[in-house]
Parts: sequence; structure tokens; C-alpha cells
Amino acid sequence: MNLSTEVIEKADKKKILRVAGEVDAYTAPELKANLNPLTEEEGVEVIVDLTDVSYIDSTGLGIFIGALKSAENHGATLRLTGLNERVKRLFTITGLDEVITIDDENTEEAK
Repeated sequence: MNLSTEVIEKADKKKILRVAGEVDAYTAPELKANLNPLTEEEGVEVIVDLTDVSYIDSTGLGIFIGALKSAENHGATLRLTGLNERVKRLFTITGLDEVITIDDENTEEAK
């Protein structure tokens, strides 16, 4: 399956990246190319909306770890929202839910 992304800029230095499809070894480079530049902006809040993501593999998890490190290095923040049970379980099993902020429900900002 393909991956699609859309960047939505909000006021107050918020940027939303809506992601749809599957994040795997084939589509992860596209996610990285769209996510990392957002995390490199000083003081920006990056919200990644994963509502329409059905699958993430370890390559995809690595992209989020790299984005978190980039955000921290640039004084930005990273939040994930809209995770389905399967995707959320993967973040929990790997312990990434302890280091990456995950909203339990979709936020109004991401809609």
C-alpha cells in the first residue's frame, strides 16, 4: 500500500502532518522526508495524525525516534495522535509510548 502525507500549518507554530496508508521499509523514506523538516524548526509543535495509518513496522518506528531526537535538538515538540489499537500496541510493546507523547484521542487541532 502507498503512503500519503499532508502538512497543515496552524497558528501558534503548530504543524500537523496527516499520514495515511502503511508505514514500512518501502514508505518510511517518504515519511522521513516529510516529517524531519518540520521538526527542525525552532519552537514548533509537530502533531502527527496517524488516524488513517493501518500498519507501522520497525522501520517506521525508527523514523519517529529520529524525528523525536531532531525535535529535541531544535527546541521543537513532537506528538502523535489518532493511533488505532494495533499501532498503539506496537508503541507500548516497544516502550516508545514512554518517550513520545501520544494523545489517546484525536485532538481538535488535528481535525
